[in-house]
Amino acid sequence: MTTTKPVADPEDTAALEADLLAGFFDDPPTVPPRWFYDEKGSVLFDRITRLDEYYPTRAEAEILRARAAEIVGDTTTLVELGAGTCEKTRVLLDVLAGREGGATYVPVDISTEMLDDSARSLAADYPGLRIEPVAGDFLALDGPLPGEPGGRLVLFLGGTVGNFTEAQRAAFFAMLRGIMDPGDRFAVGFDLVKKRERLVDAYDDADGLTAEFNLNMLDVIAATVPCEGLDPRDFRHEAVWNERESRIEMWLRAVRDVRVEFPGLGLARTLAAGEGIRTEIARKFGANGLVEELAGHGFGRPGVWTDPAGDFGVGVVVVD
Repeated sequence: MTTTKPVADPEDTAALEADLLAGFFDDPPTVPPRWFYDEKGSVLFDRITRLDEYYPTRAEAEILRARAAEIVGDTTTLVELGAGTCEKTRVLLDVLAGREGGATYVPVDISTEMLDDSARSLAADYPGLRIEPVAGDFLALDGPLPGEPGGRLVLFLGGTVGNFTEAQRAAFFAMLRGIMDPGDRFAVGFDLVKKRERLVDAYDDADGLTAEFNLNMLDVIAATVPCEGLDPRDFRHEAVWNERESRIEMWLRAVRDVRVEFPGLGLARTLAAGEGIRTEIARKFGANGLVEELAGHGFGRPGVWTDPAGDFGVGVVVVD
C-alpha cells in the first residue's frame, strides 16, 4: 500500500504526531476528539446538533435564553474558551453589549480562520462591543486574561468539559484558577446523567451522521500525517455507555485485522478484528457534582441551572 503524503500545516502534523505518541500506542489506543474537525467534520457536527436524538445543544440554548442576564451578571469582559462560530453565545452578547461604559468579548479558539470570520460578523452586529479574538489552545493558557480583574466571566459551553478524563479535568480547573483573579466567574455547560438509551441514541443516531462523523477522523489523520493501512472501510462506529465511569465512549471498532503504520514516527500497530480506537469520552454529571468538584480548586458561591426537562446544566462559580 502506498504511504499517504499529506499536504498539511506542519504545526498540525506535529500536534497530531504528538497526540498519536501519547495515546494511539496505549491500551486501548486513543486519539483526542479535536481531530474530528476538518471542514467535513465541522459540517457533520453542525448537522448532528439539529438531530432529534441530540438534545445537548437545544437544552443548553434553553438555559442560556432563560438565564442570560444572571449568567452575564456584572461582567465587563467575557472570555469564551473554544468559541467556534460564537453563535450560541449571542444571547449572552445581547446582554453584554447593552452594558453602560462598554464591554469586551474575547473569543478563544485554535482555528484562526474561524476566529477571523466570527470577529468580523460580531463587529458588524455589535458595534458597541469590543471584540478581541485570541487564537490559541484553551488547554494551555498562561495568562494574564484580558479585562479587569474581578470583572471577567470565563465561559466554557457545549459540555466539552465532559471530554476530559478525571486527571485532565483537574489539570484544566487548576490552570483556570491560576490565571483568574478573585471575583472572576467561571460558567460551564455540562451534560446530566439520564437513561442509558437516550445517551446512546444521542451518540449513535438513526441517520448514521454520528457514525460518519466518527469515521471521518480516519480521513483527517491520513490527511495530516503520513500513514499506511488506515482505511475507514475497515472500521465501524460504536457508542457505549460506561456505567462505572459515568460516560459515553465513542469507538472505531476494527471489522477485520488491521495494521496501521506511521512512517514519520517509525511506529506501527496491529488491531485485531473487534479491537477499537477510542475517539471520545463524554462524561455525564449529577446536577451539583461538577460545581462541588470546582470547589476543591478554589471556586465557590455556585449557582446551577438546568433546562425544564433536566437534561443539561450550566453552572456558574466565583474565584474565591
